[in-house]
Amino acid sequence: MSSPAALLLAAFLLAPTASTLSLPPLIPAIPGVTTPLLNNIAPPLPVLQVPTPPLESPPFEASDIKPKKIGYFWTASGDNQHKDFLATYSLDDDTFGTLLWVTDVPSSGNSPHHLGPSHDGKTLIGGGLLSLLKTQDTAFYFDVTDPYRPTFKKSNRALLSSITDEIRAKPDGGFLITYMGSALGTSPGRLVETDADFNIIHEWPENTDGLLNILGEQFSPHGLTVDFDKNIILTSDFVVPLSILKPSLGIQRANTLRLWDLPSREIISTIEIPDGGGIQDVKFIPGNAEGAALATAVHLGQVWIIYPFRKDGSGKQGVAKLLYDLGSKARDTTAIYSDISADGKFAYFTLTTADHIAALDISDLDNVKRLDDPDEDQPTIGPHYIKITPDQKHIVVTDYFVQTGEIGLINTPADFKALYIDILDDGSLSFNRSIDFQREFANRGGAKPHSSVVFDLTDPENPIYY
Repeated sequence: MSSPAALLLAAFLLAPTASTLSLPPLIPAIPGVTTPLLNNIAPPLPVLQVPTPPLESPPFEASDIKPKKIGYFWTASGDNQHKDFLATYSLDDDTFGTLLWVTDVPSSGNSPHHLGPSHDGKTLIGGGLLSLLKTQDTAFYFDVTDPYRPTFKKSNRALLSSITDEIRAKPDGGFLITYMGSALGTSPGRLVETDADFNIIHEWPENTDGLLNILGEQFSPHGLTVDFDKNIILTSDFVVPLSILKPSLGIQRANTLRLWDLPSREIISTIEIPDGGGIQDVKFIPGNAEGAALATAVHLGQVWIIYPFRKDGSGKQGVAKLLYDLGSKARDTTAIYSDISADGKFAYFTLTTADHIAALDISDLDNVKRLDDPDEDQPTIGPHYIKITPDQKHIVVTDYFVQTGEIGLINTPADFKALYIDILDDGSLSFNRSIDFQREFANRGGAKPHSSVVFDLTDPENPIYY
């Protein structure tokens, strides 16, 4: 009995017990990716910046008016030296654009990104896109118990992930947040979860299968949508953050979404949009019987519909189908962000470098109608973040996406305005008013508003916020 098989069997029988075996782990230990960086060790990035203290906020003239509609704008100081801040404005017709308050955070150069409210409306969280470069905290929390005078509450950062993006509130308190990159700014990122006190408690996925999934294929979650009734999550993969910074061999864009089981926070499947070139955003369609969602494919300039409960030909859960092609001017526009009306009938999309906002009637998904003229010159430069107001009568758009300056590859033109646009009865748009942040904050080198949250206090006992 001297065959190779017999020798292998003998070696197995004579081997030590399993408890003494030393096998290579399924998940490799990669500092900043699968294991935390050592304390006080900065990530080894070629573009790290000196974490210099910020310049103090210049004085501002606040107003004591009490408008019913309030806009909060998460904003970068234009010079990247003064503190980044939350600007609070009136959105009422008679006092539109009146500055109510400015709430600073204790750092600068964060490149303020997305903003979201807690489920109870007492806290806002704003993420820092480039906070990592100064080794600063990446999430900033504001107390809006007094909606007219927000105060800075706290900030924190994750151990395995960075580059804070989309935010969704949990009904029991806290948030789910997409962090697009690892602690090094590479793939994989994470789906970060906080508790009701806004402490980070998880960086998902945490199980072996999920970690193998995100290590095996680019995982750069940007878009995030959660259906708490149907117990599912969708995240959409956009770009590897470090690849937009110099030196770079080119921006690494993804073509995938992940479908998650909400109760376990485990990935069910990976859904592909072929040649999508960055799936920046995904949102469930309110009231859709199948729990369908819309996703934006930036390279293609297209809107896809995701059916999370359908199965493909191989039995894998989650199917993507083309819903609408926004045309040649929508292709390769760097970013396509979206929002959908509360009744699920209308969808709006910002085409950043096309300087355009598209509107679709999606009340019949088999017969989608375009409501805007794609050849119209709209009064917007670099539109990105878009949010429908709680009363469903307006959209708020911020004309600024990302400007990395000399250190990066993405520097989209912008006029740094917050647009307040009327929604007409047929769902089409009428451009109306704006707030010019460059003029308003000239003493900070201008200002770059990236995102917004709107509060409607028309009924003070039942405020609405989004």
